Amino acid sequence: MNIQIFGKSKCFDTKKAERWFKERGIKFQSVDLIRYGMSVGELTSVCRAVGGVDALIDPKSKDAATLRYLEGDQAKFDNLLDNPKLLRTPIVRNGKQATVGYCPEVWAGWA
Repeated sequence: MNIQIFGKSKCFDTKKAERWFKERGIKFQSVDLIRYGMSVGELTSVCRAVGGVDALIDPKSKDAATLRYLEGDQAKFDNLLDNPKLLRTPIVRNGKQATVGYCPEVWAGWA
């Protein structure tokens, strides 16, 4: 199992996700989205796993409203790559599987 947690340092759900894996003794790699972002391949893989770009957009982000009006998924995808603050966190990856948000019921099936 190769768990990656992409999150923001001040995100409460990201901290909860990290704590969930620590309590179960599952090793993970933590990636600060704001500092490092995601590669094209990582974001593409997560999009496929969660059902599209719209599932990745953080509705609480102040710029999310403008992102929803962009034409086509590719324009949204490019904006998410350029501005990782728009991503909903945590994004937890396990190989080709991924979740967005706090989803312990899914992670329990991975363990």
